[in-house]
Amino acid sequence: MGNLSTRRLHDEDGFTLIELLVVILIIGILAAIAIPALLSQKGKAYDSSAKTVAQTAQTAMETYSTENNGEYTGGTRAKLNTIEPSLNTSKTNEAELLETTVGTNTYTVTAKAANTGDEFSVIRKANGEVEHECVSTTGTKTGCPGHTAKSSSW
Repeated sequence: MGNLSTRRLHDEDGFTLIELLVVILIIGILAAIAIPALLSQKGKAYDSSAKTVAQTAQTAMETYSTENNGEYTGGTRAKLNTIEPSLNTSKTNEAELLETTVGTNTYTVTAKAANTGDEFSVIRKANGEVEHECVSTTGTKTGCPGHTAKSSSW
């Protein structure tokens, strides 16, 4: 019986170099797949922040209109920030409200994502329709990667 346990002790030599290299290769392949997927999430987060700023500006613009006899004229970035203090009207690490363009019954609010440079606009037309637009300032194509150029929602 004692002879059996000492034989087992001498038979266990550990992992071979080939086995270790295969494990390291598998870990490397998994890392090569996972890292780019994780890095693209950061850009999506910045885009999402810019969309939130644009939609918050849209809500503030509608509030401004309610307080001014249904007109959007005079709805500047400063006035929108007064209505909604959480609105990013200055450059931050995530997104900023770039501009507001207003008419009597129309407006456009645009927010820019800091990291990707994508600009997201909410456009209210004279007939009351609201359109969402995405413009990539870094590329030559219209629209933004992963987004349609114009639609009724994001």
